[in-house]
Amino acid sequence: MSDPNAGDPTPPPSYPAAPPAPQYQAPQYQTPQYPQPAYGVPGYAPQPKTNVLAIVSLVSSLVGIFVLPFIGSLVGVITGHMSLNQLKTSGEGGRGLALAGTIIGWIGLAFVVIGVVIVIVIIAAVAASGGFRTTYS
Repeated sequence: MSDPNAGDPTPPPSYPAAPPAPQYQAPQYQTPQYPQPAYGVPGYAPQPKTNVLAIVSLVSSLVGIFVLPFIGSLVGVITGHMSLNQLKTSGEGGRGLALAGTIIGWIGLAFVVIGVVIVIVIIAAVAASGGFRTTYS
């Protein structure tokens, strides 16, 4: 026997329509606005010029320690003091270099003085003991 409604398919149950997916929006951040500097590299203040005598003082003092013991140290001390006097009025940079050159120069001169004193003491001790005696047979 045949069913009269057997050929008609039953419709599926109807579901309510899904709501539309919300659209994602990235948060909007405000970047701070800084005024542009009037000159130079943006964001950096210009550096003061380094005093040339300060550089000469440091270099010559180091030369006095390692290469020319008296001359280099003397030049380092003299140019270091000259540089420190110039830096008081010129507004240039390099005070640390001038101080280092002056201090190292004085240390170098102290080494020279100590060396000379040691040599004099050795010569005096040898002379007091009768000097070097050589005997020929």
